[in-house]
Amino acid sequence: MGSADVRLDRADVREVGGKAIGLLRLDAAGLDVPPWRALDAAYGQTHLGRVRSRADSGSAGGSLRELALSEPLDADTEARIAAILDELDCEFVAVRSSGLAEDGSDESLAGRFETVLGVRANDPRAVEDAVRRCWASALPDVAASAAEGPAAAGTPMAVVIQKMVDPYAAGVAFTLDERVLVSAAYGLGEGVVSGAVDADSAVLDVAGEVLTERIGAKESAFRRVGGEVHELEVGPAARAESALSREQYRTLGQTLSRIAEAIGPRQDVEFAFDDAGLHILQCRPVTASTPIPDLPVPVGIDDLVSAERVGAGEARLWDNSNILESFNGPTSPLTFSTASNVYRHVYDGYARSLRVPRAQLEQVAEWTPHLLGQFYGRVYYDLLHWYRMVGIAPGYALNRRVLEVALGVGEPLDAKIARTLAPFTFRTPAHKLVSRAITTATYVRRIATVESFVDDFLRDFDAIYARFDALDYDEMEGTEVLARFEELESELLRRWGPVMVLDAALLTLSGLLFALTKLFLPKAPEWFGFAVIAPGEDIESAEPAHALADMAALLDDETVAERIRRGDPGEVYAWIRDHGPEKLRLAAEKYIDNYGYRSLDELKLEIPDLREDPSMLVVLLRAAMAGGAPNRGEDAEAYLDANLHGVRRRVYEALRRKTSAGAAARERLRFARTRAFGMVKRMVRAMGRDLAARGVLGEFEDVFFLTLDELRAQLRGGTTSDGGEAARASVERRREALHLSRSVAGPARFWTSGPVSGRGELAELGFVPRSGLPAAEAGDELTGVASSSGVAEGTVVVVDSPADIREGILVGYRTDPGWAAALPAAQALLIERGSPLTHVAIIARELGIPTVVQIENLTSLLRDGMRVRVDATAGTVTVLGGAEESDAEQDEEAKR
Repeated sequence: MGSADVRLDRADVREVGGKAIGLLRLDAAGLDVPPWRALDAAYGQTHLGRVRSRADSGSAGGSLRELALSEPLDADTEARIAAILDELDCEFVAVRSSGLAEDGSDESLAGRFETVLGVRANDPRAVEDAVRRCWASALPDVAASAAEGPAAAGTPMAVVIQKMVDPYAAGVAFTLDERVLVSAAYGLGEGVVSGAVDADSAVLDVAGEVLTERIGAKESAFRRVGGEVHELEVGPAARAESALSREQYRTLGQTLSRIAEAIGPRQDVEFAFDDAGLHILQCRPVTASTPIPDLPVPVGIDDLVSAERVGAGEARLWDNSNILESFNGPTSPLTFSTASNVYRHVYDGYARSLRVPRAQLEQVAEWTPHLLGQFYGRVYYDLLHWYRMVGIAPGYALNRRVLEVALGVGEPLDAKIARTLAPFTFRTPAHKLVSRAITTATYVRRIATVESFVDDFLRDFDAIYARFDALDYDEMEGTEVLARFEELESELLRRWGPVMVLDAALLTLSGLLFALTKLFLPKAPEWFGFAVIAPGEDIESAEPAHALADMAALLDDETVAERIRRGDPGEVYAWIRDHGPEKLRLAAEKYIDNYGYRSLDELKLEIPDLREDPSMLVVLLRAAMAGGAPNRGEDAEAYLDANLHGVRRRVYEALRRKTSAGAAARERLRFARTRAFGMVKRMVRAMGRDLAARGVLGEFEDVFFLTLDELRAQLRGGTTSDGGEAARASVERRREALHLSRSVAGPARFWTSGPVSGRGELAELGFVPRSGLPAAEAGDELTGVASSSGVAEGTVVVVDSPADIREGILVGYRTDPGWAAALPAAQALLIERGSPLTHVAIIARELGIPTVVQIENLTSLLRDGMRVRVDATAGTVTVLGGAEESDAEQDEEAKR
């Protein structure tokens, strides 16, 4: 419904203003525009004329704007407003300025005049006040006595009165040739255009498909509550999701294509979605150069969650417990999928080694692929399956409780649930009885001989490791490396499964020892229960630590020690290699020769080992210089000597020796696992380099963003149809997913019911953004969304309100239109929460001010007085110096 008294073919911008002309064009194109009417500029000119007369007479004090707000409307204007409200026949209206010079093809003046939302249509006085506010915004905010010249008369102003839409989500879109730039948030579009809400940003193609996207924080939403607009908090689940669905983006894109065809390209469009669908609220030409921001590729739920696919309502319990020791923090898809593959084959082999029947092995194979899950890059135990795994061996009731202690599970599983988690079922009780008897006998025999069984395995492992370690994978084709990898995989995993009986045996032995401790030593302190079964220091996995301690002992020169403590690791290692004391240099070379497979996160394939990045040796050496935790072994021995004697001591010691021997054997197995993963790291890098050389991947590090199955497929000719395009697209999405994951904190334990549907559900589960970061340091680079190109260098001025603005690089959490007048003081503008389509960002572009928005944690990282370099073209901010350094430079300059 257009303006009944204004037709496009007769419209004159000098009467109804640019905004009304835009609405007429939308109506003519058949777009869904909320009903509206125009109050001609003549009414406003009459009103402002009276205001000017009062000011000239000197009979009134205050500013021109204050006079305009207090001046009564004449009878004709009141009658016209009443008629408009009767014609619109709605409950609430939006009252918008429509300047005669506004929204033209040369200059938009976007956001410089007033808009009043949520005005009750049955209250004519409220509507009249809103109209006066629009007219008053055309006047300079100066004292009436000081107003001079043409500006004092005010900008000619019409007013649009439009039916109010209460949207679920709204925003702004720019049609830019073959691309569409969209900013959207929940609630009214006021949050987007004012910059008060950190909105979503997306780049669409002309069909409305999302090409790149950044999900904004959207911590609040502007919504109408009665006759007022309030800023309300948005819940964590909604914040994490895109404000617009993919279908809504497509609808918007198609509508924008119609607008471009009907009105012309390069349009600035405000839109809203409510229950009835899409509404176009206004449209104006884009008048300033607007770059397409370099936003991340869209990340789907499958890029954030890799977990067992279950039916609706199926419960799963996820716990990261001690898995953090192996896979701390966000982990690459290749590491996760490799670990899942290893767990699957090892525990399938474990079940076979206990002589579980074939039918039951098939049941085990249904859940062993799902022992792990990944959420926001973090690895979790699919804990219910681990209870099933414990049930393969006899003694489930005891073993599951010890499992909880061993894993560090904070909350024991409900006994009723635990009893339902059988690893498999049998056709008849007789089948179950015979099978469990065979498994129990096998298990007991394995416990009795577990040390020699582990010795045999490790002897085989050393021979296999030596054979594969001698190969030069960098000289092989990728397919040959894959063949060697799968050979290693086969030889190790089929041997590894049976020795996992050691873990089960340790659960049983530890459970018995804990029970005996409680019986014989009921007052034993908590630490004793763990110290008493310590495997001892003379185990193979302790050798690297001993070697580091020996190396640290060589640092008898404090100058050398201080260089190692304080220097850059890369520079320090280069110094040790080229100029360091001979004994230290030789020790470093020996360490890397013997333990070059080590790294800070040894089971993460993406983390380089010492052979690839020897500077990490400096980091390890620093830890050795600092010393380690105290050894509690002697304390445990002393406690036993003081509190347990005679037959009970001999019984206790027999069980303790068996348990400690098992713990030592397990440490040897873990050390072997570390060495095996180090071998796999070498192979993976060689395969990645091969794929990069063939153009399948952009660089060899991209291999870590493939899954193990995808890596196999690519090397076996999976690129013949698309040249690796699908693989590269997956890499780009997962790289962005890993980046997102680093900014999110995850819960230690949570339940899911059915498949995880989206980011909103993840937020409800406890995956929420991190906060409270320390200040940035010199050399740090922050990235955001480029809004207005250019380069600037200067001093940071952190701004909370327009009153704080002074010359420098303006840094703010968010903006509001009040910033516009002070923007000329800005060498550059940096905003943490906002989009390239806020009014302030648009005006900054008009003024040529380099602007970067949506910079994560900006106001936490930058401080007043820091010196930074802004490259708004690239969307980067480089910290040149801290606030203290800047103060020192200024003091020195003042002295000179």
